[in-house]
Amino acid sequence: MSTQSEQTLENNLVTQLAGQGYERVIIENESDLLANLKRQLEKHNKTKFSEGEFAKILNHLNKGNVYERAQILRDKYNLARDDGSTLYINFIDQVEWCQNQYQVTNQVTIEGEYQNRYDVTILINGLPLVQVELKRRGLELKEAFNQTNRYQRHSYGSGVGLFQYIQLFVISNGVNTKYYANNRKQSFKQTFFWSDKDNNLITPLEQFSRVFLEKCHLSKMITKYIVLNQTYKILMVLRPYQYYAVEAIIDKVKNSVHNGYIWHTTGSGKTLTSFKASQILTNLPNVDKVVFCVDRKDLDYQTAKEFNSFSEGSVDSTDNTHKLVKQFGDTDTKLIVTTIQKLNTAIMKDRYKSAMEPLKDKHIIFIFDECHRSQFGETHKRITEYFNHYQMFGFTGTPIFAENVTGNLFGKRTTKDLFGECLHKYVITDAIRDENVLKFSVEYISTFKQHNVIQDIEVQAIDTKEVMEAPERLEAVVDYIIANHDRKTHAKEFTGMFCVSSVEMLTAYYDIFQRKKEAGEHNLRIGTIFSYAANENDKDADDGIAEETTDVSGKQINLHSRDKLESYIGDYNAMFGTKYTTKDSQSFYNYYNELAKRVREKQVDILLVVNMFLTGFDSPPLNTLYVDKNLKYHGLIQAFSRTNRIMGDKKSQGNIVCFRNLKQATDDAIGLFSDKNAKDTIIMEPYESYVKQFNEALANLKAIAPDVDSVNQLQTEEDEFLFIKAYRDLMRIYNVLVTFTNFDFNDVAMDEQEYADYGSKYLDLYDKVKSNRQTEKVSILNDVDFELELIHRDEINVTYILKLLGQMKDAPEPEQETRKKNILDMLSGDVQMRSKKELIEKFIQENMPLLQSGSDVEERFKEFWKEQDKAEIERLCSEEDLDSDKVKKLISSYLFTEKLPYRDDVVETMNTKPTILKRKTVSQRVLDKVLDYIKTFIDGAPE
Repeated sequence: MSTQSEQTLENNLVTQLAGQGYERVIIENESDLLANLKRQLEKHNKTKFSEGEFAKILNHLNKGNVYERAQILRDKYNLARDDGSTLYINFIDQVEWCQNQYQVTNQVTIEGEYQNRYDVTILINGLPLVQVELKRRGLELKEAFNQTNRYQRHSYGSGVGLFQYIQLFVISNGVNTKYYANNRKQSFKQTFFWSDKDNNLITPLEQFSRVFLEKCHLSKMITKYIVLNQTYKILMVLRPYQYYAVEAIIDKVKNSVHNGYIWHTTGSGKTLTSFKASQILTNLPNVDKVVFCVDRKDLDYQTAKEFNSFSEGSVDSTDNTHKLVKQFGDTDTKLIVTTIQKLNTAIMKDRYKSAMEPLKDKHIIFIFDECHRSQFGETHKRITEYFNHYQMFGFTGTPIFAENVTGNLFGKRTTKDLFGECLHKYVITDAIRDENVLKFSVEYISTFKQHNVIQDIEVQAIDTKEVMEAPERLEAVVDYIIANHDRKTHAKEFTGMFCVSSVEMLTAYYDIFQRKKEAGEHNLRIGTIFSYAANENDKDADDGIAEETTDVSGKQINLHSRDKLESYIGDYNAMFGTKYTTKDSQSFYNYYNELAKRVREKQVDILLVVNMFLTGFDSPPLNTLYVDKNLKYHGLIQAFSRTNRIMGDKKSQGNIVCFRNLKQATDDAIGLFSDKNAKDTIIMEPYESYVKQFNEALANLKAIAPDVDSVNQLQTEEDEFLFIKAYRDLMRIYNVLVTFTNFDFNDVAMDEQEYADYGSKYLDLYDKVKSNRQTEKVSILNDVDFELELIHRDEINVTYILKLLGQMKDAPEPEQETRKKNILDMLSGDVQMRSKKELIEKFIQENMPLLQSGSDVEERFKEFWKEQDKAEIERLCSEEDLDSDKVKKLISSYLFTEKLPYRDDVVETMNTKPTILKRKTVSQRVLDKVLDYIKTFIDGAPE
């Protein structure tokens, strides 16, 4: 049976949508699009427009970027009519979202920088709000994603720019179908499958279209479930489980007086879900206030930022309860984001009694973030006793069940006891399947030495205080971390966290790290924080994570711990030029917030903690957790989940390195929070399995290209495409393999040199495709994602190459040619070092023979680098007749902002300005040369 063609897929979709009530319309170009828009807006607004009036509407619509147009779409336009009257024009009905005009068309051709023809376009009230791009069965969805990105660059802004009103993209190859918001900053990782409310995926195009593209549902997604992020000026759309959770909460508020909770696994975007629920609830007529509550330590540095990004100014992160009480009394303030601490104070203190009294009978919705941590105390009791007409909803990634319930002053109460039924569930197995979070790779490392080596253990139970805190053991653990941290974090491209059982152990570990750093044994940047209240250890915590606070005012102080922390903050101050202290609580709190920020920005390599940051802390670059602490149930899942946020292709899993036997505790936690058979879904397979997968992928690669030279003999682009896919599959498995402590190329069926040589050929094809893209040559390879970050090896940099050149110089003469070839092959096989290969080759030929020894290489190379840098700038400016000062300014601006310069900025560097007709071509050529210069001489320059 032949593969279904893209055209057949397209025709079937248009026919299906017409059967679902969409009006089928033929629109070939922008002229047709505008004529249809006029008719549809007239129909939607029940009026007729003169040509002059419609010109005003088009002028109003043709403003701004995608984000600004999304705002225009949702606002009404006050049209000044020819007869002097005014009329509010509605572009989309957001209240009665089914009351819009729906059409479908295909093969619309738009002339931009290049002519583009789009597959299937869904028009609502004449505006193209949904674009569907299709690929034939068997092709990767990523190709359709890349194609929409190319259309965004080339033609969506052409003419009146109506295609910049697209709110949602849908991509499909018939078998798999995904959707995503119109946001050029996102990656393919931010494309989503739709599902039913039980999280069963709906992937075939026909089924997806029947459910997701149903007219009312589609316009509901656009009008209700797209978020306009004000900080980043981008569109975001809810994933299906977020949609069902919000719908469930709204249903409870509209149709009952009951409470409920949402169980969405850690890392699944609870803040966005809770924000959207809060936003929609504030618009319900029977709701007086919506109060979103978090713990104080979570508000300032994270939730405040995220809530404010969705709705600027929605969060008051001060400690001023008076302001909160004022918000409660203000009828115009429907949404309040506050802390549990301030809420407690507002309803407990006599001085706020008169202001709060009138609210007792108001319909107030309370939404609690991470409800299992914050709600098992006084707040819950006080709210239920104080307000008469409240509803309460909790969000948690790890609910409290009978199996993991702990007691407090109010007894043992589960999440269900406090909030009622679970309204929607999306557990870790769902999130891993949907690629919304990563699996965990768990290694158990022996905590003692046998025969002078640290041995891996599966079920070694050594847990006495004397053994666990023995200086020899702590030393061995630190040595292990120093030896393996680069491997675990891909040469510090990611970061780590180390959680330990007590402040006493933390100080011992920190001091060992610091001593070894001063001795030159490592250059890791270690940061730490812990509370210095008395009895701050976690021995009473049943989950392994005790409550730890940044507010120590009024608490008994452990002076020894405080002195230690003051010393460690001193190390931090020396490292970053700051002036934090434990001597006043505000400075300590500011240190807490800045430390969190630096961890997220990868300025701290390992964060050493007891309890802090093990729950609620979100840092995508964090990929490794070292554990010397007894964790279980929700504490274990919460701590492990610090590592499994999605971030690019190189981050393939969250690494957990256990120096204690947590195997049974891990199995128990997985069983409780997913099901007992879910272990293989959540935990990565053992090392041997990936060795086997690597060898299978290698056999597939060699079936296409038996040896490195045969890549050059591939006859067609289809053959090249197969090779690219095969080597990319091999890279993905290699990327996982290298994070295992015991990885060795002797375990797989190829050596490191052959792997790198195939990589060079892979990059040759990338260069060819890049050249095709720049000339707009039609090629089936143009939309292939090469996943270049997987082929970049951080350890191969200029400094490393200089070290090899020094060794080459000092090697016996017969060896030197072999070493030279290996170095040049290495440069060819790394995506970032290829640009420097020609330069280093020139240095080898012209300078190496003149040097006396390997110790002279570094100094001479730096002189050579400066000479070549200066010569390259002069050559570039001479060749293109550019002003060198303006070029340097352009480069500085690009490096500072990390944004490509506008065409006018490039033209400004030219001494002789090109004609309007040639301006685009010339400026692109100059920009390409400037970027090549930056790649060669600035990125990864010798220090």
